[in-house]
Amino acid sequence: MAREFQRGHKAKISDLTAGTDLYVGVQIAAPGLTFDISCFGLDAEERLSDDRYFVFFNQPKSPEESIQLLGAQSGDTESFRVTLDRIPAHIHKLSFTATIDGAGQMSQIGPGHLRIVAGGEEVARYAFTGAEFSTERAVMLGDFYLKDVWRFAAVGQGFDGGLEALLRNFGGEVAEEEPAAPQQQAAAPGFAPPPQAAAPPAFGAPAAPAPAPAFGAPPVPPAPAAPAQPVHAQPTMVAPLAPAPVPPPAPAPPAPTPPYGQPAAPYGQPPQQPPYGQVPGQPPGQYPGQVPGQYPGQGQPPQAPYGQPPQTPPYGQPTPAPYGQQPPAYGQQPGVPQGVPAAGAGLAAALAPYKETATGARWTPQNQQLMRVDLAMGGTPVLARQGSMVMYQGKVDFGYKGAGFAGRIVGNATGQEMQLMRCSGRGQVFLAENGTHLHPIELQGDGICVSAENVLAFDESLHYEVRRIEGHGIPGGALFTMQFQGTGTVVVKTHGTPVVLPVTPTTFADCNAVVAWSSASQVVLSSQVRLRRNAYPGHSGETVNLQFRGAPGNFIVVQPYEV
Repeated sequence: MAREFQRGHKAKISDLTAGTDLYVGVQIAAPGLTFDISCFGLDAEERLSDDRYFVFFNQPKSPEESIQLLGAQSGDTESFRVTLDRIPAHIHKLSFTATIDGAGQMSQIGPGHLRIVAGGEEVARYAFTGAEFSTERAVMLGDFYLKDVWRFAAVGQGFDGGLEALLRNFGGEVAEEEPAAPQQQAAAPGFAPPPQAAAPPAFGAPAAPAPAPAFGAPPVPPAPAAPAQPVHAQPTMVAPLAPAPVPPPAPAPPAPTPPYGQPAAPYGQPPQQPPYGQVPGQPPGQYPGQVPGQYPGQGQPPQAPYGQPPQTPPYGQPTPAPYGQQPPAYGQQPGVPQGVPAAGAGLAAALAPYKETATGARWTPQNQQLMRVDLAMGGTPVLARQGSMVMYQGKVDFGYKGAGFAGRIVGNATGQEMQLMRCSGRGQVFLAENGTHLHPIELQGDGICVSAENVLAFDESLHYEVRRIEGHGIPGGALFTMQFQGTGTVVVKTHGTPVVLPVTPTTFADCNAVVAWSSASQVVLSSQVRLRRNAYPGHSGETVNLQFRGAPGNFIVVQPYEV
């Protein structure tokens, strides 16, 4: 009896069958729609690094024939032969996909399936319907992936951008001026290899109403793809918005004005030089800087001793104005007329502190409330809270990420439902929500527990599930949280700056203020005041706390805010 899979379920292939020569059949149909069904052979980084392992109607087999396209048979829209023990070592995943050739959406499809047959017997089946999808035009149905041993995963995730978005997800590019390769050749719903008279395959495909095509049809080399268009990966502000003002050259010093009542030098003759030590234009006997009618130094700041720098007022206090003169206005530099901008001012100088920060990392905080993720790095899509995108650059596709019927039931029952969107492509996305503080937390095979309310975004490579905290004396009898595990980054949002505390036997936290904790910590409900005493005067208001226990290295994160 075939084992039934739902979206997200995984299993070892050795638990399904002992065989390694497998038949994979895909059945998908909708009135008026045509589908292209393909298999992508990906490397350890889940990239299509070798185009020869993109098996589709125009390239029906891999070089060593470990992956072969069989065509429509046995009630399947498309079928493949996969010989696991012949797949080369550099191929770590086989992704079976379906894309719509032309207009349409995956929500229009009827009941379909992806099934695995070994020795003529069906051993696994992943059934799906259009109700599981929305506006997607390309979906990843199932994967064979190598993790110590070969395993199977029912995926059921899609892209609104169709084949182009699917190729970009696997590291490929489609030139904008040319349509995708399957769309150039597609003319009928099914893509079968050239008809040849041959017996059914010997590896045990299910009985077909018509003979199966023979294996080994020579592949047709694909048309060379146009060179990939460069993708914007530089900061938004790579140069000042306006050229920096250049100070004008210092004007030549004007000719000294003769003292009042004295004749000027005749035209064409140099002015008369004052006696040695006398400043030009200064009456004889008057010290430099002396105001007429005042004693030397009156109304002037005291002079510093010889060889020492002049004394300046403390930081933030204005320089005293000379006696009888008004101090400069607020924000106006001394000696600069009012209304004239100071040197170095301008639009570029004003915006420089807020320009984009590009550190070369996948996740980069722009400030405490804004996060930048570069989808081109790592090649893994990002799942983010719906509506959290404030800006993006480059080629980015946003698709609805549904939790499925079972996921919605669990989310509604536990309060841990996350309304997510899927961000994929080769651009940069900026995320924020209600001015909360954002903190990227990178996981390297470890785990962290975070309430769904405090999650902004995370890498799709992370595994997440609802975790239950048992307890008595609280509504519902339990608390729930989301647990993230694997390799990737999760962005946690807090109200204000949080504090991280080590876990000790005496560590307690308010369940309304705690944000996250290490998944290895043991959580115990603690109540210092009984609930039946809540109505008495003098109640502290702290009825239910969480006590954390664990080995050294465990932690909790608490925010200065109660939800």
